[in-house]
Amino acid sequence: MSKEREKLSRKLYQSSIKMKHPSMNLWVKFVGVFAFLSLVDGFGLVPAGITRRRSVISSSQIPTNPLQSSQKNKKRNYHFQVLHESKSIRDEKDVSGMQPCEEVKKINPFKAAITKAGIISYIISMCVALPLTLFPLQVFYRASLISRKKKEEYSLRTGQFCSRWLMRIFPFAKIKLFPIGKEQELEPTIWVCNHTSMLDVFVLLAVDKRLRGKNTRPIKILYWKDLEKNLVTKILFTMSGFISIEMEDNGNGNANVYKKSSFKTLLKEMKQAFNDGFDIGILPEGQLNPSPEDGLQPVFPGAYTLAKLSRRPIRMMGLHGLNRLWHGDESIGMTVTGRDVSVRAYPTARNFQSADEFVAAFRNIVGHFGAKGKDLPNWEKWLDGTEWSRVQAT
Repeated sequence: MSKEREKLSRKLYQSSIKMKHPSMNLWVKFVGVFAFLSLVDGFGLVPAGITRRRSVISSSQIPTNPLQSSQKNKKRNYHFQVLHESKSIRDEKDVSGMQPCEEVKKINPFKAAITKAGIISYIISMCVALPLTLFPLQVFYRASLISRKKKEEYSLRTGQFCSRWLMRIFPFAKIKLFPIGKEQELEPTIWVCNHTSMLDVFVLLAVDKRLRGKNTRPIKILYWKDLEKNLVTKILFTMSGFISIEMEDNGNGNANVYKKSSFKTLLKEMKQAFNDGFDIGILPEGQLNPSPEDGLQPVFPGAYTLAKLSRRPIRMMGLHGLNRLWHGDESIGMTVTGRDVSVRAYPTARNFQSADEFVAAFRNIVGHFGAKGKDLPNWEKWLDGTEWSRVQAT
């Protein structure tokens, strides 16, 4: 009886191997192909038609009568939206006339569960894909085959590629983009954005090329040093040359307490980033906002100070709806209440005259977009200084 049991167990074991072997091979091939494409995209060798679609629609592409559009174009547009990014705004005039978002509809429990599963799958996949695809770049850098600057550029492109394609594989959000509006060569800039969710940075990485334009400079983001406690975040941020700043962990909603000893290093790294051809990204709130629907957290004027010291203009970006996927309030966390997300890049840069002017403009423009998902009616006046002059005069 024992011999028969041994034979039966061997047969079952062999059959299980045969069943698992094809799927394991398929998984290995998938990971290998994904890693290869990430590296190729990181080195900038991917054809434009694969990962870099045009963000701006030329006037010759706009039909004179929308009703004449073919069924094929409708299907193409629908498929385009399924990949999380709505049709781009045509130009600055269209952006300024942006239609208000519809009232938020409650998501049913089944869709919420599917969406949460998509978020978790995305996070797990990023934890696998990023170390796998960034490791060869680290090897090349250690072997002196590429410079530090190239290592940071390629790592950023690789991170953007991973985030962009994994969001297409796991469609947990419907992202509507409102990009700059026209292709332009931008001067070195400090970008500022609100902070609503743990997903903010990864969404911005995924949509960066279409949001800011293909001719924009790569970006380095200022981040809290303690985020390096997460190994995957540490790998991405340090490989991409993001700039860390040290501050105390005093919880969301409380005033930031920075370590002044880190500012000297911060200024040095920012200067080097500009010289290397990077822009700088800053989150002026300094921490997650647990209630973006009520406006911004206290806004710190550090972005203005850095812009003044580096003699660079400030441009603004806005996020709306990501807190419905992963909330800044730890008691809510990943309780999904909606899938609609809007991301906005404002076309006008400004050299603000004072810290108070910057804080007021950021709070009004980005705070309104973060809360409502639509533009402040007079946002242009805040960025040309006329509204601030009016406020000062009253």
